[in-house]
Amino acid sequence: RQTLVRNEEVKHVVCCCRKKCLLFNDMVLIIATLHTGFSRRAKSFEMILVGRFLEGICAGRTPHYSILK
Repeated sequence: RQTLVRNEEVKHVVCCCRKKCLLFNDMVLIIATLHTGFSRRAKSFEMILVGRFLEGICAGRTPHYSILK
């Protein structure tokens, strides 16, 4: 039976998209860590809140990508 899209193409797209999503998630996590780390030097409590908020978003998104194996 012939399909519109081959299995190899689907696997490539899923792998490519998963890699980009994980890299984006890592970049957001690095930004959150920098906010939390520099909050003491800037003496800004709000930077801790922003950093924790971004870390929470990253923690919520990570488990969903392990399903795509």
